[in-house]
Amino acid sequence: MDPEVLHQETTGDPRALQRALSAYRAPRLARSVFELLVTVIPFGLFWFLTWASVSAGYWLGLLLVIPAAGFLVRVFMIQHDCGHGSFFPSRRANDWVGRALGVLTLTPYDLWRHTHALHHAHSGNLDRADEGGIDTLSVREYQAQPRMQRLRYRLYRHPLILFGLGPVYLFMLQNRVPVGFMRAGWMPWLSTMGTNAAIVLVVIAMMSLVGVGTFLLVHLPIAILASSIGVWLFYVQHQFENTRWAHDEEWSFREAALYGSSYYDLPAPLRWMTANIGVHHVHHLASRIPFYRLPEVLKDFPQLREISRLTLRQSLHCARLALWDEERRRLVPFEHANAEAPTVRA
Repeated sequence: MDPEVLHQETTGDPRALQRALSAYRAPRLARSVFELLVTVIPFGLFWFLTWASVSAGYWLGLLLVIPAAGFLVRVFMIQHDCGHGSFFPSRRANDWVGRALGVLTLTPYDLWRHTHALHHAHSGNLDRADEGGIDTLSVREYQAQPRMQRLRYRLYRHPLILFGLGPVYLFMLQNRVPVGFMRAGWMPWLSTMGTNAAIVLVVIAMMSLVGVGTFLLVHLPIAILASSIGVWLFYVQHQFENTRWAHDEEWSFREAALYGSSYYDLPAPLRWMTANIGVHHVHHLASRIPFYRLPEVLKDFPQLREISRLTLRQSLHCARLALWDEERRRLVPFEHANAEAPTVRA
């Protein structure tokens, strides 16, 4: 295709680009099975190497926690593709593999798939910002909050909470009950309690094999680190300075997908470990593309490499962003909520 046409489709017509990307949607069964094996088997191997190293010295084992957590993140990304129906040609295969992987990632697959679909459907919509995303106030909303509410929001957005305690709460506690879906029928309960039951069986089996204390010493650091990495990835995919958000009347799904999601240009080893989830603008525009075909898209549509691109170094500055400035249409740090804030009693 002519490069000028590609440029026009990429930057001027997200609808045309979305149609063009439909050619990449077909998963390849052999490749999917291969990706599953080279993820789950190394995860198990590093888990047992970590366990074996505990007897030689716990600090040695902590070093092995890092690759083990990396592979657990990759397990989640395969589960993520299953939830989009993009990993296997068969929907049944996607769902049952996703449910099985959800036991490893402490995630009730069917409920997560539902909430993640809401995130995709409303991402970048300021009037639906509470659906599947990270809570973000505008500068005006923050300024109008009582003092204690502002303090609460500052604590919520603090990196130690957002990427430390928050992920632990999300994966280990919140995922154990269908929060927000208590009266939404049987699916949330079946998904959550079925996953909980499978987790209990696996934990009991592993504790009987290696011991209760050893299991906790090995698995808790892996799960905690993996959950923090996962939340960080989710954060930088949408919480960057020049993201594109809008209210209902101005919001467009395709515009928000392409320009409101980042291209997290990670080094090659991290790209592989995170299953190309950094190519997030393409993923949001065409979520049925398997993760292993996303590099094909960047190769054929090189202009996409320049849209909302973040390097690893640049992404670190995103942790300071906390408020949506509706006038400047960008995310800003707390410092922008200046002395002009109205005085409101707590």
